[in-house]
Amino acid sequence: MSVTVIVSLKVADFDDWKTVFDANASDRQNANINAKAYQNIDNPNNAIAMGTAPSKEAFIAFFARPEIQQIQKDAGVLAPPDITFLEGE
Repeated sequence: MSVTVIVSLKVADFDDWKTVFDANASDRQNANINAKAYQNIDNPNNAIAMGTAPSKEAFIAFFARPEIQQIQKDAGVLAPPDITFLEGE
């Protein structure tokens, strides 16, 4: 059973972050993580990624990889993300 993941990020520039997010779709796909990016209407530098992952553990392992951390830094992520994991029936 997969989990739904909501990631909220403070970014320097949403468009720059979104370009990098889109360019790394294959990395997510290879990890069986499906996600879509959104911009907070009331806070334009708040990027939200929502999607699914095989498990909480699989998502954390993917997100903690040094190369993913570097990609986030290069994309202008300014602070650690706020991550919410949800499961449904």
